[in-house]
Amino acid sequence: MLLRRILIAGLAGALILVFSPTWADDKKAEPPKPAASANADMLAPLPEDRSVSQSITLAGKPLNYQATVGKIPVYNAKGKKIAEVVFTAYTLPGGNPARPVTFAFNGGPGASSVWLNMGAVGPRRVQFGDRGDVPSELKIGDNPDTWLDMTDLVFIDPVGTGYSRSLTDEAESKKEFFNAEADIRYLAHVVYDWLVKNNRLRSPKYLMGESYGGYRAPRLALNLQTHMGVGVSGVVMVSPYLDPAAIGDGTALSPLPWMINLPTMAAGNFERRGTLTADHVAEVERYVRTQFVVDFLAGRADAAAVQRIVKQVAEYTGLDPALVERLDGRVDAATYLREAHRAERKIGSWYDSSLTAFDPFPESFSQRSSDPLINGVLAPATTAMVDFIQREVGWKTDAHYEALSEAVGSAWDRVENLSDKPVSELRQAMATDPKMTVLIAHGWNDLACPFFTSRLVIDQLPRFGGQAKIRLATYAGGHMFYSRPASAAAFKADAKAMYAP
Repeated sequence: MLLRRILIAGLAGALILVFSPTWADDKKAEPPKPAASANADMLAPLPEDRSVSQSITLAGKPLNYQATVGKIPVYNAKGKKIAEVVFTAYTLPGGNPARPVTFAFNGGPGASSVWLNMGAVGPRRVQFGDRGDVPSELKIGDNPDTWLDMTDLVFIDPVGTGYSRSLTDEAESKKEFFNAEADIRYLAHVVYDWLVKNNRLRSPKYLMGESYGGYRAPRLALNLQTHMGVGVSGVVMVSPYLDPAAIGDGTALSPLPWMINLPTMAAGNFERRGTLTADHVAEVERYVRTQFVVDFLAGRADAAAVQRIVKQVAEYTGLDPALVERLDGRVDAATYLREAHRAERKIGSWYDSSLTAFDPFPESFSQRSSDPLINGVLAPATTAMVDFIQREVGWKTDAHYEALSEAVGSAWDRVENLSDKPVSELRQAMATDPKMTVLIAHGWNDLACPFFTSRLVIDQLPRFGGQAKIRLATYAGGHMFYSRPASAAAFKADAKAMYAP
């Protein structure tokens, strides 16, 4: 829950890679620091692994499975236990080694895996992120679009999220867990240790990551292949934060930031007008690849080029042409979200511009409240996950469940955020294993992680012998497009080809 201006959510998404604009811009606010674990010996021990038998009906047939909540210890180079990573696994009885197993991670950094678990592919679904949802309501039921009939599922909460915790002090925690390189190293060990613990090394193995988890997934695949000796059959990236360098801040010479955002803004406008189709979005994609680039690079000195951009951008975004003209056709995402809903005295979400909330400060020039989607999903997601773990599974702890940790986001070392390592390592992972397949999934309305970034990345990848090993799938919705039933069903249908024997 992933992203660019604020780098924490996840979400949600989910989830998500960014703090809300309020947190990011408020220099006086001091997010809490990760709990220093110098007093680790004083912490109450986490429970031992616990499993319960459950069942879901899919396509009219019962599917029996085991739900397990447990922990994987993490050790440093000297053999000292420095963390405990908590997972939630759904497995069919028997432990068939031919059955695929999928490891799922959300983003942030600082998001637990609850969003993919209880929002997307787990056997239970909490309805969050949909129009009309409010934090005080909890709607939960069986998930008709769960992937459990295709693969066992293991949802992993990185250190500092969910119930996972560091057992060392603040400085060592930052070194061992809260940076991009360390994150991959210890999580690869967690995946390996779960496979060994459960006798599943022979199973086909898949990785799934949402938002910043999409930044993790290809890097984890390469680490598992080349450091842990574990092959990966496929990678699924959901609303991925794939190429930070491409996004920029809109002030550089590159037209990329403007190109990447415009199709998503247009999709939001099309949806508001009831004209959203794949063909209409593809028309905008063609425009930004062709005439938009030519006119943008002509510069503001070319009045005719500016007017062409203004006319087309105003039409695609649905914004006031006079406003677009004042901006010379260069409409940033924050302005779009603010102005698209100003007449309704509402604000739109970075994660899905069609999701809105009442604006508590309608007189303000800029948005002053946090993101509507984040505000609406945190409470139901946390409540559902804690109730499931503690009441249904019976894994009891007094610790607090961190669905979306500000502390991890604050502590995270972002020195490498402008690198393109996920793209570089995706290339290497695909080249290493000719049979590994990749599915990248996006919602059209996601301005936190716009789908057009992934489109451009895929178009620049080598062909790897001419095989179509990677695919981009787009759906109605935003960062958490799977909160819409039709999009969730389409997402599962698209994934089936990866898991087919």
